[in-house]
Amino acid sequence: MLIDSHCHLDRIDLKPYQNDFGCFMQKVTDSQIEYLLCIAIDLEAYPAMLARVADYPQISVSVGVHPNEHEGYDPSVEELIELGQNPKVIAIGETGLDYFRSEGDLSWQHQRFRTHIAAAKALKKPLIIHTREAKDDTLKILAEEGAADVGGIIHCFTEDWEFAQRAMDLNFYISFSGIVTFNNATAIKDVAQRIPADRFLIETDSPYLAPVPFRGKTNYPLYVRHVAEHIAQLRGTTFEEVAQLSRDNFYRLFGMA
Repeated sequence: MLIDSHCHLDRIDLKPYQNDFGCFMQKVTDSQIEYLLCIAIDLEAYPAMLARVADYPQISVSVGVHPNEHEGYDPSVEELIELGQNPKVIAIGETGLDYFRSEGDLSWQHQRFRTHIAAAKALKKPLIIHTREAKDDTLKILAEEGAADVGGIIHCFTEDWEFAQRAMDLNFYISFSGIVTFNNATAIKDVAQRIPADRFLIETDSPYLAPVPFRGKTNYPLYVRHVAEHIAQLRGTTFEEVAQLSRDNFYRLFGMA
């Protein structure tokens, strides 16, 4: 059974499923995906996201504001804590730093990141970390704010083995998306081969970043199987073992039986 540790279910295209989320979820179940973590990007869309998945016990959510969101509401620590007390919420984020899409003075990104870490520590819930072209500052802020107390996930991993080691030292798991299947993802494939068996997760980040053979098309949680199969090939093991390890790691991180 598979777990998609990072997807955006409120943003996927349901047209192939008769515009019916229930129909889509039946296909997910039929595809042996037993659990999904639906990730928040902003607070404006969050109520609708929560409502979409409310009736599905196999879906949990995060709450937070993505580092690239400029125009939406920026919550305080106290507001994030209040939102994060919902039992459906098992993580805070996605949060972090992105120097690829944002330019100029990015002190606001740093402050938002620190706010999310403070809320996660107060709630004792793991963090979902987005980092792009900001690896040193990401690790620096995680260390300064004591994020190791709650740990979490470096999602959609795109860095190298040195970064992975430093992140794991801070109590973070490494999550591989469809990017690991891309031919040019040499450094990511190297990390997928070397990562300890008890420290990796798999995800789709759907509807973005579809794996080979769907690269460039809309991504769906159903495609998490292709991520697992590719990692199994890289590690010289079976699909079943990768599925089981990533499943066990997810449940351990979030304290689920």
